[in-house]
Amino acid sequence: MIRLVLGDDQRRAIENEARAANPRECCGLIEGIAEGYDYQAITLHPSPNLATRDDRFEIAPDIQFAALKMARANGHRIIGCYHSHPNGQAQPSHHDLAGAGEEGFIWLIAASSELRAFVYERDGFCEIGVATGADLVTSSSNERK
Repeated sequence: MIRLVLGDDQRRAIENEARAANPRECCGLIEGIAEGYDYQAITLHPSPNLATRDDRFEIAPDIQFAALKMARANGHRIIGCYHSHPNGQAQPSHHDLAGAGEEGFIWLIAASSELRAFVYERDGFCEIGVATGADLVTSSSNERK
C-alpha cells in the first residue's frame, strides 16, 4: 500500500497551521522523496492562502518557485500539497478535484484533528496511508515478524 511517511513535528505543524488559519484553509507544499511505496515528507513549505474564499486554497507562486528550487537543490522533489478543511471532512472536495491534475501528486488534508492523504490518479483521488510516530514503530516491528 502506498503511504505518506510524516514526522510527528510535521503533523503538529500542519495541525497548528490549520487551527491558526480557521475559518480559512491553510495550505503549503510537501518536499520529499519517493522510495518504493513510501513517500517520505522531508520539509513542509507553508504558504499564505491567496484564495479569496474561505473554502478554497491557493498557494503563493513565490512559495511554489522557492520550494521547487530548494527541493531540486536538496536532491528531492515536491511530492504533494497540504491544506485544511476547517468546516468539512478530511477528504477531497469537488473543488480539490477540479484543481488537481498531476498524477502521483499527494494531497494531504487536515480536518478536525484528522489527517488523511490521497494521491491523484487519472481522473480522481485514491486514498493512501499516513504513517507518523507510533505508526512507524508499529509498522517496522510488524514487517520484521
